[in-house]
Amino acid sequence: MGSIGAGLQEVKGRIARACAAAGRSAQSVTLLAVGKTFGADALRAAAAAGQRDFGENYVQEALPKIAALAGLRADLRWHLIGPLQSNKTRAVAEAFDWVHSVDRLKIAQRLAEQRPPGLAPLQLCLQVNVSGEASKSGVAPADLPALARAVAALPPGRVRLRGLMGIPEPAGDYEAQRAPHRALRELLAALNAEGLALDTLSMGMSADLEAAVAEGATIVRVGSAIFGARPAAHFYG
Repeated sequence: MGSIGAGLQEVKGRIARACAAAGRSAQSVTLLAVGKTFGADALRAAAAAGQRDFGENYVQEALPKIAALAGLRADLRWHLIGPLQSNKTRAVAEAFDWVHSVDRLKIAQRLAEQRPPGLAPLQLCLQVNVSGEASKSGVAPADLPALARAVAALPPGRVRLRGLMGIPEPAGDYEAQRAPHRALRELLAALNAEGLALDTLSMGMSADLEAAVAEGATIVRVGSAIFGARPAAHFYG
């Protein structure tokens, strides 16, 4: 699995160069290794190479991997980045550290109610449908302020609103890639101007992480550039 370590170093190099170009510290961006369709052994190899933050799209695919890497649990942070159905909130509240894909108050409320009292607060991001695609999850920008205020008011010992997540539609050139990331950054700034203390922009993937970093991404989500080509088999959860 040495190629996974090499992939990690290559992506970290891209992040460092993007940060330098933007006048930012490389430490200001967290790399999230997206394990969709890759098994626990691949994630274990990434952890052995120093990776600490892992993103998963499907709950039922993630839970066995979290269990398989239970011996490393104190060192790892698990992030749910895919859509979350209300019937799976308990498992997520019990197993994950972050949820990036909250787009309805009901989901956040259930996560708050179901977060075990002994665990640190579950860190939440609101997913914004920044490109307005009908096929994509996320709250509409116009509805974001009300949702953010409601989620921020939930019990702080159980959940904490940290920021926003976006998955813009693919764009061909660098400037076109920057535009939706800029829009998300401006939405975050507007919420902070209202008095919310948010610090997280989860945006940018393999194809557009440089554009996302230029616009202030604090978490970038990268899978195939670390782990290689994805297997064809999928889990849905």
